[in-house]
Amino acid sequence: MELLPGTLDLLILRALASEALHGYAIAQRLRLVSESVLDVGESSLYPALQRLRLRGWVKAEWGPSENNRRARYYTLTPAGRKQLERERTEFARMVGAIQKVLRCEEF
Repeated sequence: MELLPGTLDLLILRALASEALHGYAIAQRLRLVSESVLDVGESSLYPALQRLRLRGWVKAEWGPSENNRRARYYTLTPAGRKQLERERTEFARMVGAIQKVLRCEEF
């Protein structure tokens, strides 16, 4: 399933809310939690991580992965935590508005 525009940043920030993860682990976590509905490819994930890093919402450090390879681990910054809350609030507002339209009997 294709992601709605603007939701990838929110999903990445949420995935990083509890622990540092490397890119592949972020994609795996999103796939697992969404029961394979969300399948974020590298061509979308890594540019988004770079964008979040440039905005100061995540920081990145090199470390060993589970299979002892070098991997870049991403963590939320304090600014990233604030952005996550802003985006969660705005997303909930948007979903509520869409649900109102879908439930409307006057169309």
